[in-house]
Amino acid sequence: MHFRKALSFAWETLKLVLISLIIIIPVRYFIVQPFFVLGASMEPTFQNGDYLIIDEISYIVGEPKRGNVIVFRYPYNPKQYYIKRIVGLPGEIISIHDKGITIKNKENPDGFPLKESYIPEPDTYGNTTVTLGPDEYFVLGDNREASSDSRRWGPLKKEFITGKVWIRAFPFEKAETF
Repeated sequence: MHFRKALSFAWETLKLVLISLIIIIPVRYFIVQPFFVLGASMEPTFQNGDYLIIDEISYIVGEPKRGNVIVFRYPYNPKQYYIKRIVGLPGEIISIHDKGITIKNKENPDGFPLKESYIPEPDTYGNTTVTLGPDEYFVLGDNREASSDSRRWGPLKKEFITGKVWIRAFPFEKAETF
């Protein structure tokens, strides 16, 4: 009698574990992904050691937008992941000059200055003009002086984008959704 109860308990436990894995594994690998911030390139928005949850599904059903913070595979070493902010969208012309950024697109052929309310004193050093292709984005770190970004290695192709930052889960006192 005890053997049957033990066997029944083991079978119920195994079923619970299998059902949990069937739910958790696809969610973890195809919908959301954890990410630790390493480095200072996104300060003050994100600090070294912040634990983030990345939404991997939004860009399957929609397009990245200016201002989104994304995680992507570094084009020159796809095993490395970077975190940056999108400032330029496909088809736009991005000009960096005199510490500022000007963007030209179909809606604004004369260009407009990029307004960056998410970072204080957004001085962007460099002197370059880049025309983005149909699936290319211009990405920058919020801490421009400590960021390896599109100013250095060029536009980011959409195929390298993993997802956008959805939740800062740690440190707990800074937990929030984006």
